[in-house]
Amino acid sequence: MPITRPAIGGLTPFTTIDFPGQLAAVIFCQGCTWRCGYCQNAHLLDFRIKPALSWEEIDAFLQRRQGLLDAIVFSGGEPLLQKGLLEAVQHVRSLGFKVALHTGGVNSKGFAKVLPYLDWVGFDIKAPFDRYASITGVPNSGKHPLASAKRLLESGVAYEFRTTVHPQLINESDLLELATFLAELGGQHYVLQDCRTIDCLEHSLENLSYNQVLSNDKLIQAIRDLIPNTTLR
Repeated sequence: MPITRPAIGGLTPFTTIDFPGQLAAVIFCQGCTWRCGYCQNAHLLDFRIKPALSWEEIDAFLQRRQGLLDAIVFSGGEPLLQKGLLEAVQHVRSLGFKVALHTGGVNSKGFAKVLPYLDWVGFDIKAPFDRYASITGVPNSGKHPLASAKRLLESGVAYEFRTTVHPQLINESDLLELATFLAELGGQHYVLQDCRTIDCLEHSLENLSYNQVLSNDKLIQAIRDLIPNTTLR
């Protein structure tokens, strides 16, 4: 029986920022069920698009990079929606690479299966979990991310939680509520990301010249009181 492989929407052959402290490449998986307005990877959202690269091409790249790269990052789109993700991750590890995952935690059962094979997770937390639909456009979309976040913290795998902040989508009280909840869960690593407003999926979000939420020093300090290891990016 043939092995299922992820649909690949793109490849970044070298990066120093997508897996902290590691020389890595990024494999972008094709497809996502969410439609976050600030998404800048609109070309990776549609599952129907023909993959940009075959798995055979990716595997050949990996073979050439053995001993030259430390790690491979699976990003997207949303990697957890790929049926072949677990097998791909296991294969990458068998070649001697560390493995990282960028995810929104959209599939908590799939996340539980792949988590033991990961070295680091960049976990996008969109909003307070009961208000995820305001970002993703999908009703009840906070259920799986919450379960995935809990699994991640229980696993001991290195991670960062990160929230992209656009004042039209998440305000000061939302962000403080979210940070309070993450702290109660046991979260210790948090990144607040200023929303890049070029080529957003929702063009109305591109008219942002000043991010008053991330410029609120009292708010940032309050969040750091909850989660001391909070950084702005």
